[in-house]
Amino acid sequence: MRSFLLNFLIFSCLSITLQGCETLNSSKNEEFGDWDAKEFHDKAKAAMDAQNYQKAIKLYETLEARYPFGDYAAQTQLNIAYAYYKNDDPETAIAATDRFIKVHPRHPNVDYAYYLKGLINFNRSIGFLERFLPTDSSQRNPSNVKEAYDNFDLLVRRYPNSKYVADAKQRMLSLRNNLAMYEVHVARFYLKRRAYIAAANRSSHVIKKYQRTPAVPYALLVMEEAYTKLGMNVLAADAKRVYEQNYPDGPPVEEYQETTSIHELWNFFGLDQ
Repeated sequence: MRSFLLNFLIFSCLSITLQGCETLNSSKNEEFGDWDAKEFHDKAKAAMDAQNYQKAIKLYETLEARYPFGDYAAQTQLNIAYAYYKNDDPETAIAATDRFIKVHPRHPNVDYAYYLKGLINFNRSIGFLERFLPTDSSQRNPSNVKEAYDNFDLLVRRYPNSKYVADAKQRMLSLRNNLAMYEVHVARFYLKRRAYIAAANRSSHVIKKYQRTPAVPYALLVMEEAYTKLGMNVLAADAKRVYEQNYPDGPPVEEYQETTSIHELWNFFGLDQ
């Protein structure tokens, strides 16, 4: 009797589970009906154009699952990556670009995958407030900046004739300036803590590696002060001479000064303190 009851309960549970799965599958089938690949593609593109990226992701992923080897398969993978990027999911977006590059290394649009990966890293460190308020991005951790620079650099070297190269080079210039100024901030950090040798070495690194960037005159000023504190007057005088010869009117690009206070932030968003 116990065995009969146990078997009956197991059978009942399995029946309920199978019915539930069947219901889910039926709902999914009803939602998309008998759409073909083109209809999925058109509906997903319409969702993208309407900036409904979550819906676009759902449609593209369903399209890829139903028609993994269809005419839209490769382009769908790229579109999924872009949709995740626009949906503020950079990690998944980068994973999608990496997958596309691995699966389609000779695809005509693989250059776009490299470009998109750089674009994601270029923007991923921008926080909510920084979308609306000016901030000095060179003071943030440069890991994403370095990744973006490397992504764009790889694109430029592998696909010099790509239509994305011009924009990538402009972004690389901005990233290089950012990295150089970050090194100046590090040198100043050492200077404040009386680590004068480290400050001088960091400044020298900026001058050697990041020539013709707006950070160079600021690096020379740090170098002059560091050598002065160390009593290395000849080297301090050399740094001063180079600065005065090349920047007699001061740095050509004024350094950004962070002036926004917490009170200004509250007023900006119209919030009571």
